[in-house]
Amino acid sequence: MGYKPPAPLPGASFRAAGRRQGPPSADRRRTRASSRAEARFLELDRYRVDREWQRYEGTAQRELFRELRVRFLRKHAPPKEGPLLEVGPGPGRFTPHLGGAGQPRVLLDLSQEALRQVRRRVPPVSRGGSATIHLVRGNGRRPPLHEGAFSGVYLLGNLVGFAADAADDLLLASARAVAPGGLILLELSPGPGERSVYLHRLPPGALARWLRAPLPAVLPRVEREGFAPLPPRRRDSSSFARTSIEAAESALLPLGFRREGALSVAPALGSDPERCTAVRASARGWAHLLDLEESVGGVERRWARGSAVLVALRRAE
Repeated sequence: MGYKPPAPLPGASFRAAGRRQGPPSADRRRTRASSRAEARFLELDRYRVDREWQRYEGTAQRELFRELRVRFLRKHAPPKEGPLLEVGPGPGRFTPHLGGAGQPRVLLDLSQEALRQVRRRVPPVSRGGSATIHLVRGNGRRPPLHEGAFSGVYLLGNLVGFAADAADDLLLASARAVAPGGLILLELSPGPGERSVYLHRLPPGALARWLRAPLPAVLPRVEREGFAPLPPRRRDSSSFARTSIEAAESALLPLGFRREGALSVAPALGSDPERCTAVRASARGWAHLLDLEESVGGVERRWARGSAVLVALRRAE
């Protein structure tokens, strides 16, 4: 896995495939924002890396976000042969859940502190078997790795959005690292999010009791009353680019990728920490909530508004 100078990237332009165009001044702002974002990742200190680890710990809502991601990772696994590449893993929160037991992992990150935290937090064991973890400090836009070397490549944590004007290079360079028959898994942020009208109308205690019922009794009422969009967040600026699944697919289509699955993370109840906490008190209600969120989030009409959408794309053999 030595260095290989990158060739010009094939494939459609990510921006041309669906990202919003703007005047030259807007393009310059996005370019500056991309440079600032890269500088921030380079300068991450231990406090900020620890905070990234804790983003999926400590509350029922965070646990919901984490468990839905883990379910998706396990459902969409790459071929068992070949190493895995995780771009921008941070402290390695999801590294143990990638792929199968024993598959080597290469973790590529700009932040030296993040890679140090991986050594401290992530044992070289993955789902029942040992797996070698290789830590590489580098830029995902210009990965110092051979093309087509990985059975699975992962870009979690909205890396594409934070790459701003460099999203083309990041996405296509990562895609070229995937071997034929392999998988790329992206986390995108198409919109500000949404929430179930019915679930947010019920008091927390009543909701917790109601979710103990099986999914077939719950889902029709949720779908019938529909979903309300959440207000835009502060991140909607030149420093963060919202990206649709359609744009990502169009960019990767020339490289032979096709969508295998997608999930909007917790569009039903995930916007309400209080109600998540009430439901967490019952093991049965919590299991039903996970099933409900997975069922609702897997419907295509939920993806356009999702604040966090996971998408798995398989490369043709």
